[in-house]
Amino acid sequence: MGEAEAGALNAPLKDSLQQKTFLDVGPNMVARESPAVTKRNWNTSKLGLRVGADALSAGAAGALVAPIITMIDKGIIENASGRNTLGESIKQSVRQLLLRPQRFITSKPFALIFSLYFGTYFTANTIDTASSTLHSTPASSTTAGTSKFVATSTANLALCLYKDNKFTQLFGSAGSARPVPLPTFALFTVRDCITIFASFNLPPILAPSFEAHMSEGVQRYMSSASLAQFITPAAVQLVSTPLHLLGLDMYNRPGMAVSGKDGRIAKVVRDWAKSSAARMCRIVPAFGVGGVVNTKTRRALMGGTE
Repeated sequence: MGEAEAGALNAPLKDSLQQKTFLDVGPNMVARESPAVTKRNWNTSKLGLRVGADALSAGAAGALVAPIITMIDKGIIENASGRNTLGESIKQSVRQLLLRPQRFITSKPFALIFSLYFGTYFTANTIDTASSTLHSTPASSTTAGTSKFVATSTANLALCLYKDNKFTQLFGSAGSARPVPLPTFALFTVRDCITIFASFNLPPILAPSFEAHMSEGVQRYMSSASLAQFITPAAVQLVSTPLHLLGLDMYNRPGMAVSGKDGRIAKVVRDWAKSSAARMCRIVPAFGVGGVVNTKTRRALMGGTE
């Protein structure tokens, strides 16, 4: 028998030996199937375009909400420092936006606010893209898990602290500000975490419940997802505003008693309603309008990559 014939006869045996593991248990040989190696499939199709869609969506949302947020934040700080009233500050900003738009949108305050919300939305979008890549789901799919909450909270907190520091330097009082005490910083951190959770994680969870209670006529004008994106971040201000007020009071009135007519609790209760309304007016464009624009723009752009 030639080598070629022998190789041909032994080929099935070699294949069988490659697929089976033999255990020596005395005079008999027991064959055991080797465990199959499972290959994980990742959805990497057009990944570069998908990340670009994430950036464009975040940029569109950030550019849309930045003007009004810039005006409100500038007005609040100027009013607190005594440099201007809230109403007059906003009027001046509106006048500049209408008469000299190029100067407004190239200003440092606008750039800071745009960077804050672009960074927050882009982080949320890339978490969704990473999830769709790792779990091989459609590119337009979104998530509502812990990783998204932690990532968006971290990005928003870091960018917001940087923005607040710069805004204070630009529009605060001429004198040097006292350092922010740790309890105030902790309360502001919890406040922002609640807002982020209500802006990015709760809407996808609550949208099905909203849809079940929406008539067909209402759904023709607004989807349940959009409604949840508007209502949830605004409604949660009723919970987060007391934390905001308590943190401010600890900074403005160090050493004040918690109870009593002029204590911290009484101060928070007195300012809770109007302060909640003001923060709702700010949060709706920031995470309501911006969140809807970001979500819809991303869905439309991702549809072209699927």
